[in-house]
Order: sequence, then C-alpha cells, then structure tokens
Amino acid sequence: MQTKLGTKFWISMLIFGLMGQIAWVVENMYFNVFIYKMFHASAADISVMVMASAVTAAVTTIVMGAVSDKVGKRKAFMSAGYIIWGISIITFAYIKSILLTIIMDCVMTYFGSTANDAAYNAWLTDRGDSTNRGRIEGVNSMMPLVAILVVFGGFMSFDLDTHEAWTVIYYIIGIGTALIGIVGWFLIEDDPGLRPSSESLGKTLTYSFRPSVASENRRLYLALLNFAVFGISIQIFMPYLLIYYEKTLGMDNYVLIFAPAIILAAAATVFYGRLYDSCGFMKSIMPVCVILAAGYALLYFTRTTLPVFAGSLLMMTGYLAGMSVFGAMIRDNIPEGRAGQFQGVRIIGQVFIPGLAGPAIGAWILRDAELISNSDGTTSFLPDRGIWSAAAAVIVLLALLLIITMRETGDAD
Repeated sequence: MQTKLGTKFWISMLIFGLMGQIAWVVENMYFNVFIYKMFHASAADISVMVMASAVTAAVTTIVMGAVSDKVGKRKAFMSAGYIIWGISIITFAYIKSILLTIIMDCVMTYFGSTANDAAYNAWLTDRGDSTNRGRIEGVNSMMPLVAILVVFGGFMSFDLDTHEAWTVIYYIIGIGTALIGIVGWFLIEDDPGLRPSSESLGKTLTYSFRPSVASENRRLYLALLNFAVFGISIQIFMPYLLIYYEKTLGMDNYVLIFAPAIILAAAATVFYGRLYDSCGFMKSIMPVCVILAAGYALLYFTRTTLPVFAGSLLMMTGYLAGMSVFGAMIRDNIPEGRAGQFQGVRIIGQVFIPGLAGPAIGAWILRDAELISNSDGTTSFLPDRGIWSAAAAVIVLLALLLIITMRETGDAD
C-alpha cells in the first residue's frame, strides 16, 4: 500500500523544487548566454565556469549534507539557504567581467547547494519510502523542464543583448528565491523520525566515502557510477544548447519551438516515474538510452523546425525520464537516517563528474568551431553539431555499462 504524504508535503515540494530549479536554470543555461552576449566568452570560458560551479556544488553538498545530518535539521538549511541564495543572485546585476561572474557563480552555488542539493534533497529522501519513491521522483524530475519553460516564457519579453535586461532578470529571480525561503519557515516540516547524529562531524563527513560503506551499498554506488556517465552525455551539449539554437541554427524564435517540447516531455515524465515503481530500474532506464540516442540523432542530422522540434522533444524526454529513474534508484538505496551524508556522493555522480568531464569534452569538440564577427569588432564561436555525436557516443557507452554493472547486483534482467 502506498504511503500517503499529505497536501502540505506536495505544496512544499512543488514550490521549493520549482523555485530552486528556476534559479538553477538561470545559472546552468543562461549564465552561459550572459557571458557569451555581454563579454563575448569563449567555449573555454564557459567550460571553466561550469567546472568551477560543479566543484563548488560537490564540496558544499558533501559538507553541508553531513552537517544537516549532524544537527538533525533540514528546514533551517532550506529556508535560510534559499533567502541568502536569492540575495546572491541579485549581485549578478552589478557584475562587469567574466572573472567576476565565475567567482560569484561559485559563491551563489555554495548557498544554492546548501539549500537545494544538500538540505532539500535530503528532506525528499527522509519523507519518501519504497512505495512512493517513483511518484516523488517523477514529479521532482519534472521540475527542471517546467523551470525551463517558466524561464523561457519570462525571458521572451527581455532583450538579452542589453545589460539592463539582465539586471531586471537577476532581481526578479533573486527576490523570488528569497521569498520562497521565507515561506519555508512556515510551511516545511522535517521528518518526525529525523534525529541529530551522535557521530562526530568528521565521521559524519567521511562516512559515505569509506570503502566498507561502498561495499555494503554496492547497488547505490554502481547506480551513481552510471548516473555520472548519463550526466556527462547531458553536459556535453547543455552549456551550449541555447547558443546552438539561436546562433548556429538561426532560430531567433527557439522558445516557441522548445516550449511545446518541454511541456510534452514534462507531462510524459510524470507518468514515466511510475514505471520505476512497477517495473524496476533496468526496464525503466534502458528505454531512456534509446530515447536520448534517437533525439541526438535527429538533432545531429537536421536543421529545420519540425525535425529539430522532434529531436528536442526526444532529447528532453530522455533527459527528464533519466533523472527521474536514477533519482528514485539512488534514494531507494540510501541507508535510512543517513540521507544528508549520502548527498555528497550523490552530487559527485550527478554534478561533479559530469560538470567536469561533459563541458571539457564539449569545449574540445568545439576547439575549432566557426567564429562570427560581432558589431563591436570582437568574435564569438558557433557551437556545431559535433556536440550531439559526442553525447550519443557516451549514451551508447552508458547502455553497455548498465548491462555490465547491473548484472553484478542482479538488476540486469
């Protein structure tokens, strides 16, 4: 019988999950556009920024996830974290260089990862169980694409070639994030079974990195390994995605093409999350590889509106469904009472490794990318379709790795 979670849980999850993802979308997809348009950043500049943010996110989540376990609190870290996270976003309205953007991106990521990656994700793990995990992850994994839709729709009214537009954007997103943190003080409820850890902070920090713990939780660590490969595929193209649509394909109206694909993909993922609950990990993750590969192939071979829409729909559906399935698998295998401590190894698989390897591969693929001249005499690069073939190669590798590693745990049936 499925455990009921209550209206308050779902409202808390939706507003914290959605606002957090809106803030991450602005960072992950539009900071790249920001420094590309305002400071004519190169592919290497974008790669460095994504890498620095990934390192910051991983270190922060390892430390703050363990701290939240030590003190036995999630609500305080979520609410206070969102408030300061919002304030840090506003500071980008006053940044005038690539270097300062990268530095402040790391500062902002510290507060965002404390609030979202560490506390919020540990809270979701605390509140769910094996009877409802797929449903929770189906809704939670829908948030990134709903956030993209919200951001795309909102940004349509702004001229992103002007600094004034970015100033307004950063104020709106920053204030919105901070307000959610304030609401959280009155809405969030910690899990009744959550208690402060009696272990020292040092032991709490290092627990999930012990070889003995990895051996005892083999399914979890193998799932994280595969999740990292999945993430590498996504991060090869994601930092350059909007630039590719707008500049390479010349689709100034890419939002009107992309938005319907996002809506359909998000709707599909709500139902896809339940497939994990009924069919298990392998029977729900292998179709994801096929869907992604098909999307990549369409985007590689086509440049016109309808095929690009179809490719985008498949790519986003595969991305979102994969996040849902991996998220449910990982949460199902985190030991009870240690959700915060395991957010560190989760973020290494989800963000750190993909955030280093994916953008580096993408930058290498684009090392000889075509250059275009800007009106002020500077040049900018054009991402080419090689990002799709590289992403597809990694997905093929993932399918093989899944078959090999999951056989070790008895999941490869």
